[in-house]
Amino acid sequence: MTLSFTSLGLSEARISHLESMGYTEPTAIQAEAIPHLLSGRDLIGQAQTGTGKTAAFALPMMEQVDSSNPTVQALILTPTRELAIQVCQAMRGFRISGRPKVLALYGGQSIERQQEQLNRGTQIVVGTPGRVLDLLNRGSLSLKSLGWLVLDEADEMLNMGFIQDVEKILSKAPADRQTAFFSATMAPQIRELATKYLQSPVTVTVQSPKASPKQIQQVSYIVPRGWTKVRALQPILELEDPETAIIFVRTRRTAGDLTRQLQAAGYSVDEYHGDLSQSQRERLMMRFRQQQVKLVVATDIAARGLHVDDLTHVINFDMPDAMESYVHRIGRTGRAGKNGVAISLVTPLEKYKLRQIERHTKQPMTLMKIPTRAEIAARNLERLRSQVRDAITSERLASFLPIVSQLSEEYDLRTVAAAALQMAYDQTVPAWQREHHSSDPELSERGVPLPKKRKGSTSESREVSKAKE
Repeated sequence: MTLSFTSLGLSEARISHLESMGYTEPTAIQAEAIPHLLSGRDLIGQAQTGTGKTAAFALPMMEQVDSSNPTVQALILTPTRELAIQVCQAMRGFRISGRPKVLALYGGQSIERQQEQLNRGTQIVVGTPGRVLDLLNRGSLSLKSLGWLVLDEADEMLNMGFIQDVEKILSKAPADRQTAFFSATMAPQIRELATKYLQSPVTVTVQSPKASPKQIQQVSYIVPRGWTKVRALQPILELEDPETAIIFVRTRRTAGDLTRQLQAAGYSVDEYHGDLSQSQRERLMMRFRQQQVKLVVATDIAARGLHVDDLTHVINFDMPDAMESYVHRIGRTGRAGKNGVAISLVTPLEKYKLRQIERHTKQPMTLMKIPTRAEIAARNLERLRSQVRDAITSERLASFLPIVSQLSEEYDLRTVAAAALQMAYDQTVPAWQREHHSSDPELSERGVPLPKKRKGSTSESREVSKAKE
């Protein structure tokens, strides 16, 4: 039986607003959690990002918050400022007539401005533990009227070392409140925290979404012994030619180093990590969504809340330690029924991780060798062939027929067509792929080209990586 939001106990006005936004059926976590939260129960929700858990706590919260009361009545704690912004924006979308007021509090912004916004009154605060605790200690944020407290992505709070700050905030909140914890996994420390601060909670568990083999093609490349991963990555990028891709790395330093090396090879790429200011991150995200930047090199923590529609590729430059992190990474592509590609670079010592991934996702992992020059050239020619087919059916084709007629008086039509294709190929394929010899003997033997500066790269792709906070 298909559930509706009406059956969950939400008000008619809220349901009408959701329908106007295109929400007709609740997700599993929403169907399970909303009735319990509306009834006033504390709740532990085990669900992955992308399952709709924000609406699961936001909708019942907004049903009960008093918009006429200017004091803070609800607090949502998130592990990163990106997630705080994402949750805040989502909650604002769920409001009716711009009420209640929702405010995001996180580091990297003027604390004085945040104090002014709190003084003007707000009903719901979404914030990171550090900034929330700072404002509490300054007396700028009061929890006296708090009736709701939500801990979002509790496992990430634990991984990032924020649990002590979270516990301090929980201890400052009124005991007579409704509390909900949401987490992808339930580590013992999270359960201990729930036992201490939640009152007879109901537990809701939603199975984490597994990547569909029809939507996400999982591919792994074994990096040859003696090779660096950067050396292996570049021919893979040329073969795949992603429209947009996130390249996941383990550390900020790797993000910076890899970005600089790819920029030097002419790629449209920038880095996304915790050393960037909020304005730098927002500017990069805008350029990425507009496809002014094709590749973003990101750390896992910074990438929380980084969502881009129509992401074609996810690349695991560094393999994650946790299987949940792998699923979370690749789940950023292949959304809304679209196809996506998840690529993993694996050293010989990491091959055991591929078997773990296959067991966890219950999907086969295609094992590939680093592409050769001939394979890359063949893929480029196939792309050109496809583009020509599209051009033949284009309305603009008639504009060029007179030129073909004139040239056909001097040359064979096949020669004219071949010359046009060569010009198109030279415009779209980097020069280093058209060379017959490589300056690297080992690469020449394998048929893999040594990348050089590509045409069309701009200084724009260095904007964020050059400007550090």
